[in-house]
Amino acid sequence: MGVGGTLEYISDVLRSVKKRKKKKQIQTVSLKIRMDCEGCARKVKSVLSSVKGAKSVDVDLKQQKASVTGYVDAKKVLEAAKSTKKKVEIWPYVPYAIVANPYVSQAYDKKAPPNHVRAIPVTATVTESTMDDNYTTMFSDENPNACSIM
Repeated sequence: MGVGGTLEYISDVLRSVKKRKKKKQIQTVSLKIRMDCEGCARKVKSVLSSVKGAKSVDVDLKQQKASVTGYVDAKKVLEAAKSTKKKVEIWPYVPYAIVANPYVSQAYDKKAPPNHVRAIPVTATVTESTMDDNYTTMFSDENPNACSIM
């Protein structure tokens, strides 16, 4: 094996390294889809089953929920679901117990399943308003007898 054979071997090894792709992780993508009847549910199930990498599709007509499990990308599943011409969004609900402030106005949703609230970012918490600041300045910690209310 000469210099030419060695260079050919190294180039083959480098080409094979570039071709390797990382395998996607198995995941579950849940969607909220507006479905009216069993026909809608069958249509949604058949469209989501055709997504590349989908292993199983579960459709819950009562909760308006569809879950796709497999080696799928959430964006591709969402695009496929939108092709049915139905109102579609990523499943927005989380269990009630894991939300820090479940009574914040953005979290409460009448359409949420039992024991679930809408997922909200952590920054959307109850904050002080200017009215609250007025109440705190009425009292003085330095002089407890000086009260502006009296």
